Parts: sequence; structure tokens; C-alpha cells
Amino acid sequence: MTRSLAVAACIALAACAPKAIISTPSADWRAVATSADREKLRNWRDAFVDGLAEARAAGHDREIAAEGVLLDPDAALGGGPIPNGEYRCRVTKLGSQSAGLLAYIAYPAFSCRIGAGQGVQSFAKLTGSQRPVGVIYPGDALRQVFLGTLVLGDEQRAMQYGTDPDRDVAAFVERIGPNRWRMVIPSPAFESRTDVIELVPAN
Repeated sequence: MTRSLAVAACIALAACAPKAIISTPSADWRAVATSADREKLRNWRDAFVDGLAEARAAGHDREIAAEGVLLDPDAALGGGPIPNGEYRCRVTKLGSQSAGLLAYIAYPAFSCRIGAGQGVQSFAKLTGSQRPVGVIYPGDALRQVFLGTLVLGDEQRAMQYGTDPDRDVAAFVERIGPNRWRMVIPSPAFESRTDVIELVPAN
């Protein structure tokens, strides 16, 4: 029987962050992910490389080189799950989905939190106009798997994962250095070819 697992990333800034609701019979991400998100995750490296190529073609070689391992598709080091806690999360968007959009955008750091769940972890981006909220599942020796939804603007509630493909978010979470991780979001619904979120402890 399918049971509802509600995993909340609840952070007190002025109020709690929206809750990500995921209905699943297990803590295995494969049993939760939509077919579209499974395909995105299978093709993550192609999307990453294509986004880098577009950004370089648009004249952003220097910025990409300056980021080092953050924007190296093969930089994952493994070493266990990302620790729970407060993080500075910096978003870089690579490539563009349509003419007129920028092929490279690097934002200043936002605030994020990773918390404990029942065999999984919760993740919430707390600030900014686009805020992924969801669950980090165990993956393989190199990476974990994030599944969640995108909260936009001043919305106070997250959508149910799987109800709107334009709001669903799938990503890999990887360690890329001492106290440094990244979330790689291949083929997001909006704007870019790949989003890369750098995660470093806030303290």
C-alpha cells in the first residue's frame, strides 16, 4: 500500500519554508522519480557539457575557468552524504533554452538548509525568486539524488512532486572538495540547459 511521506524543509527566517510533499512507497528515489526526471538524470552529463559549450561560445571562458571544479562535469569525489546544516548556495546557469536568453548567469550566494528526515534528507533554498524544495535520497558511491519542486516568487506552499513537470526538479548532489558540494540540475524547466548550485557551510 502506498503511504504518504511528507518531508519538510522548515527553516525559521520569518516563517517556515514551504513543505515538499512526496508520496512514495519507499525511500528509494527510483520509486519516486517521474519518467521525465529519470531521463533527465540519465542524460545529466550531456546537458552539462552542452550548457558549458553554449556559455563558452557566448564568450564566458574566463568565468568558467575561474570556477574550477564547480563547473567540471567529472569533479564528483564521493565520500558520503552532505551534512545537515545551513549553507550558502550560489547558483550558476549554463546555456539557454531559447534565443534572447543569456548563456551564462552567476548569482550571488543565497541561503539554503539541509535537514534530517526518515532515511532521507530535506533541502530548501530559502531566498531568491526560484527556490527548489524537496528530498535528498541516497544515491551511489559518488552522488545523492534530489527530487523536489520549484517554489516561485512569494508563494508560501510547494506543489506536490509529480503533479506539474514545469515545477518538478531533479538533481545530483556531489562533493567536489573539502566542505564543498554542488547540486547539478540537468535540463531545468526554465531558462538554462543546466543549473549548478554550489553549497558551502554558512558557518
